[in-house]
Amino acid sequence: MKISATVITLNEEAAIARALSSLDWADEIVVVDSGSTDKTIEIAESFGARVSHRNWTGFSDQKQFADELAENDWIFSLDADEEVSPELKKEIISFKTTKADYDGFKIPRLAFYMNRPIRHSGWYPDAQLRLYDRKKGRWKSVPVHESVEMTPGASVGKLKGDILHYSVQNAVHHHKMIGERYAPLAARAMFEAGRRSTYSKILLAGPSAFFRSYLLKAGYLDGLPGLAIANFAAHHAFLKQFLLWELQHNQKERNQ
Repeated sequence: MKISATVITLNEEAAIARALSSLDWADEIVVVDSGSTDKTIEIAESFGARVSHRNWTGFSDQKQFADELAENDWIFSLDADEEVSPELKKEIISFKTTKADYDGFKIPRLAFYMNRPIRHSGWYPDAQLRLYDRKKGRWKSVPVHESVEMTPGASVGKLKGDILHYSVQNAVHHHKMIGERYAPLAARAMFEAGRRSTYSKILLAGPSAFFRSYLLKAGYLDGLPGLAIANFAAHHAFLKQFLLWELQHNQKERNQ
């Protein structure tokens, strides 16, 4: 069985080599780049990747486009800030030599934060459906937290090896990610789904998120990184609700 690995990129020269070197088992590597101005494309081509350009239209759209460019029906999707662990690599190589019992596979993702693997705080196992038959699944068109949606009746199994995730560089980067991407996109998605915020929701969002991450999800077992994660979770929850309130308030003013 042949598998195409897909990666979407934009100025990922600091991380792309690590990601692509962990895909040396793939029968082909497809990279869809949305306008990198650094050495991303040069590095990708040095690993034998087939690079195509596509103007940015969203995470789901870019990944679906990459799937459609692939030569093989079985797809393994990896983000540029991720890496295939040695254990997962062995599983996938073994899978390639046997007949597939499922139409797709969920894979645990292990995030690293402050150079430490995070196994609590609600961050693990964070199962991701990344290995799948594209005839049985496609990327859902959503603005944030994109994922593959399998067709009705499709079967999904589980692999044990981890995808290693290096998304957060430092505290400043984490704060920027929440403020510029995750909170605004989440608020917009909530608004378009008809959800609305209130004073009480804004007030309670932060403390509730901290309590859930640090205590209910045992973030305290992750040490100082767990404390930081819980605080950033509280910030994200507060900001998301506040931005949602702004959207509905602005709509109300326009309708007056």
